[in-house]
Parts: sequence; structure tokens; C-alpha cells
Amino acid sequence: MRGRSCGSLLAILLLTLCSAPALWGQASASSPARAGSTPFHPQPPKALPGPDPVVSAPAFPQLARSAGMILAGTVTRIERGPAAGGTAVATVAVTFHVERALRGVLQGGNLTILEWLGLWSSGQRYAVGEHVLVFLYPLSKLGLTSSVGGSLGQFHLDLAGEILLSEQQSGAFRGDPIFAGRSRIAFNVFAQALRHALGEQGLE
Repeated sequence: MRGRSCGSLLAILLLTLCSAPALWGQASASSPARAGSTPFHPQPPKALPGPDPVVSAPAFPQLARSAGMILAGTVTRIERGPAAGGTAVATVAVTFHVERALRGVLQGGNLTILEWLGLWSSGQRYAVGEHVLVFLYPLSKLGLTSSVGGSLGQFHLDLAGEILLSEQQSGAFRGDPIFAGRSRIAFNVFAQALRHALGEQGLE
């Protein structure tokens, strides 16, 4: 009788030990975290550190390198433009008389650009007779362009030919010592900064 009892107890003990890990796993998975413990939430791996061109690069070189056309001139005409690229995209046609060709344009001639009407309506505008220096994006597939960085790419010139900086431009370009603390800048100094931003070969 004692031998049977010992055998039965041994069998029960073995069954309990074999099933215990599974029971423990189920209990820990379904029970709430204990007070003071920190639940583990897997996170995707972070990207490897690297240069951020928007943050690390000075604003003026970015502006210059993004432009396909850079010119100083006078706005001579503004009119409703044709639909862009044979589509229904409405445009505004702006004509400049190019007095100083700095990149991608011919000096002394007229340049007409097409700007999407939506940009014009949102504030990227010109006025006839306005004397400006503009940085324009390369033409899109529809033949459209606009000033690089919106108002950052539109500079006004005074009667003496000096370039006037808005508060927004002065703040954006303060990392460049040529612009720091200035509200106006001589054209030749501006051209020097542009030459440095583009590299000698980038300035026409």
C-alpha cells in the first residue's frame, strides 16, 4: 500500500513539474505588469546619424544652388498666362527686362516666366515697374517656375542698385557673415556671396 502511494505521489509530482513552465508563461503574459515595473515596447531602430542638409547648410548657399535662373531686372508686364503644358493649369505670365544676368538667363533681353495662378493668389506676386533680383527654380515639366523659397528668393533693389533685405531674409541668411546684421547690401558684395555659394563656375 505504501509502495503504491509513493508511486502515485511521484507520478503527480512529475506531471506538475512538466506542466509548470507552460502555466507560468501563460500567467506572466496575461497578468498586468507589477507596480513599479516598466513595460517593454519594441521600437523600430533609429536611423544612422548623418548630415541634415536643411539644418547644417547655410540658407543662402541652399537658395543659390536650388535656382536655375538668377537675374536682376525690372518687371515690365504682368498678364494672364496660357494654360500650362496643354493642361487646364491656370498661370500668370510675368515679363522681366534682364539688367544683370547671374545664372541661366541672357543679359539685356526680356524673360517671360509662367507662374501657377495658385502661387500668385497666395502672395508670390510682382508689380509692373518693380526693380527686383530673383532666384527662380528650373522650369518644371509644365514650363512653370517660381521664386526659390517663396519670398526668400525675391529681393528688392533701390534706385542706387543696392539690394534690400527683408526681416525674413536677414534672419534666414544671418549665418553668412556678408549678410549678418545688414538690411541692405551692395550689388558687388551680393555677387561675391553668390559666387562663393555657387562656386566660380556657377556664376554667369
